[in-house]
Amino acid sequence: MSLQENMRPATARKSAELSGTVRVPGDKSISHRALMFGGLASGETRVTGLLEGEDVLRTGEAMKAMGARIVRNDREWIIQGTSNGCLLEPDGALDFGNAGTGARLTMGLVGTYDMATRFVGDPSLSKRPMGRVLDPLRQMGVQVLESAPGDRLPIVLRGPKHAAPITYRVPMPSAQVKSAVLLAGLNAAGVTTVVEPVMTRDHTEKMLAGFGANIEIVTDREKARHIRIEGRGRLAGQVIDIPGDPSSAAFPIVAGLIVPGSDIVVENVLMNPTRTGLITTLLDMNADMEIINRRLAGGEEVADLHVRGSELKGVTVPADRAPFMIDEYPVLAVAAAFAEGRTVMEGLEELRVKESDRLSAVANGLKANAVECEEGAASLVVHGRPGGRGIGGGTVETHLDHRIAMSFLVMGLATEKPVSIDDRTMIATSFPEFMDLMGGLGAAIE
Repeated sequence: MSLQENMRPATARKSAELSGTVRVPGDKSISHRALMFGGLASGETRVTGLLEGEDVLRTGEAMKAMGARIVRNDREWIIQGTSNGCLLEPDGALDFGNAGTGARLTMGLVGTYDMATRFVGDPSLSKRPMGRVLDPLRQMGVQVLESAPGDRLPIVLRGPKHAAPITYRVPMPSAQVKSAVLLAGLNAAGVTTVVEPVMTRDHTEKMLAGFGANIEIVTDREKARHIRIEGRGRLAGQVIDIPGDPSSAAFPIVAGLIVPGSDIVVENVLMNPTRTGLITTLLDMNADMEIINRRLAGGEEVADLHVRGSELKGVTVPADRAPFMIDEYPVLAVAAAFAEGRTVMEGLEELRVKESDRLSAVANGLKANAVECEEGAASLVVHGRPGGRGIGGGTVETHLDHRIAMSFLVMGLATEKPVSIDDRTMIATSFPEFMDLMGGLGAAIE
């Protein structure tokens, strides 16, 4: 059966006001790391709130293939780790499907082991460049025995007998690259240092410290972060409660803002400062959004967000905010389509190497629905139509990208004409409850 025959289109139509209280799935970034670090730790790790999307479950299967025991018991995941330095060579390829985070972080984790590991993925993941992770691994002595042109999957890594700790300055803001090098350092004798000129999401550092890794963070005069980790240390199993994913919360939040008369509450959203760029930007755009019930959960700040239909204003989003909201730009562009004036987004080069070329996919989706926009090499300018006047009516190519699919379904809830997407199947990679959750709020999606 061809890929096209497996596609399932969906259409969103103008909806009456949305209302209700919802809780989004657990944070995707933390979920990946919980399975990885639990699988590597000594003893038992117990996880609640895990995102049970396809991407995260692929990471779990990879850890099981290397010796970890992972079982689901009702709403809790119980992990028996291998102990640091004791992962086993997998019998077959590690198939990460569409999971870029899982693939890149696992390359770092196992690359410094004296064994051969093969990484494969779906057609979308196989187009994504892995060189940014492989370059520092090569410096540590890792051999790339096989790769498709451009350092793409399928990839076979062979670790050295003794990995060399390095000091690596990340050339672009990337939590995945930073994390891959730190994880590689776990199996290298000595201290591995990552220098991060621009701070990115810091879940890896926080969670490694929580599992007992000897990790130190120092900020220099230029505000670059020097993250040092001592290899060959012991990690101990933990109890983890994963807060709601802000990237998933973005969809009901924006829907609540653009559908007139809406009044919704999104509960238990992670408020880590490295993940709140979209919330800051929407507040700048005059969003009627209140942050309530702030509290701590599992060492992270969480809160509930009370969102009402709003008359949004266009803004210029500073480029230095991009690392704190990189996955939310597609749905921000949707919000901008309903704002008065123009919204300027810069510093978006990272969007070119996501599940799709997200920058082009967003621009083309907007144009297909009569929204005026200009796409630059690393920028997007959206000219809004308050009230969604005259927009909609198009079909959006998702390019196997879950965030493109969900963003444009949200768009169709407030446009004059319906908005369709060519495929909904990949939404399950990050947000399998999306359709039911949005329908429960009153969204007309079919």
